[in-house]
Amino acid sequence: MTYNTSGLIDFLACGQRVAEHKPWPRVRLNRADWLALIERLERDDLDVMGMWAEPQEVHVAIYDKLAQVMAVASLPCPDGKFPSLSRVRPSAIRLERAIQDLVGLKAEGLTDDRPWLDHGQFPVGHPLADKESSPVSHPASQYKFLPVEGEGLHQIPVGPVHAGIIEPGHFRFHANGETVVRLEERLGYVHKGIERLMQGKTIPDAIKIAGRISGDSTVAHSVAFARAVESALDVKVSSRAHALRGLMAELERIANHFGDVGAICNDAAFAFMHSQCGILREKVLATSAACFGHRLMMDCVVAGGVSRDLGVDGTQNLRDMIAFLRQGFEPLLKLYEGTSSLLDRTISTGVVASSLVARFAAGGHVGRASGRHFDARRSPSYEPYNSLTFEVPLLTDGDVAARLWVRVIEVHESLKLIEQILKTLPDGVITISVPQRSGEGIALVESFRGDVLTWVRIGADGRVLRCHPRDPSWFQWPLLEVAIENNIVADFPLCNKSFNCSYSGQDM
Repeated sequence: MTYNTSGLIDFLACGQRVAEHKPWPRVRLNRADWLALIERLERDDLDVMGMWAEPQEVHVAIYDKLAQVMAVASLPCPDGKFPSLSRVRPSAIRLERAIQDLVGLKAEGLTDDRPWLDHGQFPVGHPLADKESSPVSHPASQYKFLPVEGEGLHQIPVGPVHAGIIEPGHFRFHANGETVVRLEERLGYVHKGIERLMQGKTIPDAIKIAGRISGDSTVAHSVAFARAVESALDVKVSSRAHALRGLMAELERIANHFGDVGAICNDAAFAFMHSQCGILREKVLATSAACFGHRLMMDCVVAGGVSRDLGVDGTQNLRDMIAFLRQGFEPLLKLYEGTSSLLDRTISTGVVASSLVARFAAGGHVGRASGRHFDARRSPSYEPYNSLTFEVPLLTDGDVAARLWVRVIEVHESLKLIEQILKTLPDGVITISVPQRSGEGIALVESFRGDVLTWVRIGADGRVLRCHPRDPSWFQWPLLEVAIENNIVADFPLCNKSFNCSYSGQDM
């Protein structure tokens, strides 16, 4: 696939291009050019899509919406520090805090330099730094939540252990009566050391780890890793494999959207919708198992293609599923729209302004419900979506109702996409071998939550030297803090479900 390279790429021409990085360029800048890049981010409509570091170098992925192209800017850090992007892009704050925790590079001018992933429990300090220079992890201490001043305020601590089956995260509410004045999150309790685990792994072993970053997005993270590797090594995957990946991705999207719509209604005390959406979700999961051998389709995507072909009865199973879902979903939507008590809980609750969504480059239902028209399937696009027709929903209210309705529209569009893929499903092999050589690659893939970014460097022996995956939750969790402001405490579960950010995906 050929990508347009202008605007951002012209600006980065001052740097040294890394020849083996594909499909978008990576350019090494000096400090002056890095500072100029920060000024450009302040001035221009560019999105920070990810930020990560190695012991001697920091990287930032930037998307130019006008040119529909991405590039990676890198800054060597021989003195162990780099100018922070946090002043112009608040989405970089947690990424830079994570860099300080994991690699030990200092972000100069970082607007919040508290530890993020390191809770003082790491067996070593800076686990992604050079082993010789890694200090002992800092001791565990009381986390300093940001102060809030005002009369009659009180704090409500929630978590990190929650009722039910849910991952750990701490939420600190400052409230005036029932009205939330500030919410602050503390995450990192399920940090798994994904990047360290991937180092030195073979590509087949590494993609299994990628598929377990966030279990509900196993297909999306696996496709992102696979596409990054395939770009790095110039691997051309068959059209059938791309189509099968598309089927898996849309099944994953539909299943999760049904689960979320039901969960949102359940937190608005409408359990009937929850149970009925659960039936629809179960149909999708059962069909996925029948077609690809696993309910979540875990390990079905591999570098070079897919590991499972569509079964003998797969096409008919999918068509039967589509008919079942359409028949069951439409009455539920009419029920939702006709239940005033439910609409009263979702409409105008948990509003996120379009300006904030743009500054954080928040994707998925969070972004599209607040006016950010971005979907990686559409732009910059990738196979099989570049040859398919679908609509990307865009709403502007930015509330719980809008985030729910984006999911509803996407379910309809995903069903149409599955039908298109089945009509044009090509013959051919489902996987090809991956060569053993070095390279660097990057990929952007649309999960049900939003865009997943994965960057990888492969060594000459075919093993992973370094991999950085970025889940969409990194840019959505901070906006949840904003969504609940000036709402009542009792509406937090509703706002939280309407986001459905991944703890595991953020705490990699």
